[in-house]
Amino acid sequence: MTRLLIVEDDEAIATGLALNLKLAGRVTTIARDGEAAIELAQAEDFSLILLDINLPKKNGLEVLSTLRATDNLVPVIVLSARDGEFDKVAALRLGADDYVTKPFALAELMARVDAVLRRTGQIALTPVPATESELGFGNVAIDLAQRVALRAGEELKLTHLEFELLVFFVRHPSQVFSRNQLFNLVWGQSAGSVRTVDNFVGQLRKRFEDNPEHPRHFITVRGSGYRFER
Repeated sequence: MTRLLIVEDDEAIATGLALNLKLAGRVTTIARDGEAAIELAQAEDFSLILLDINLPKKNGLEVLSTLRATDNLVPVIVLSARDGEFDKVAALRLGADDYVTKPFALAELMARVDAVLRRTGQIALTPVPATESELGFGNVAIDLAQRVALRAGEELKLTHLEFELLVFFVRHPSQVFSRNQLFNLVWGQSAGSVRTVDNFVGQLRKRFEDNPEHPRHFITVRGSGYRFER
């Protein structure tokens, strides 16, 4: 059984990560500060730790240093809003296995988790099932491996985050998500501008709806957020 420790003081980000890891078949535990993270990592066996740097009580680099000083070699992926070379080098020299800068795309983070687990021999490298290599609705086909979306056989040009948002919606049909939840689950941020989400949904409607003014797939739920319907 693959068990992950999420060390993150932002409740929305921690909960969103835990939800998506659970959907991927992982068991998760959440620590809200550095001291709790050290206690949990020393008391229990984890397959991997997702470690934020900006934490209460002890920061992520202090947590990492403490674990490595006690010969705890559990794989660690550092998550940080700091994108400077100094922080990345410091984390890697302390023994981090990877460093991911916030905001991150959820699909990329999940791929990095799998890569570290494979590298450390904790999961086998298996082919992606056909049901997970392709998605679609109506006359739209989505090739996850090639990161391509086709409508009626014609390839549509999407930005990285437009593609991530499209895939997220298609994987979660008939569920209502607030704008902040979408920021958390797709952008990797706990909150952001309402206009940003609205603009991205508007772009998806222009590309995939027959009538963007009266959408059938990317539906506004008044007072709540958005819902996708096939």
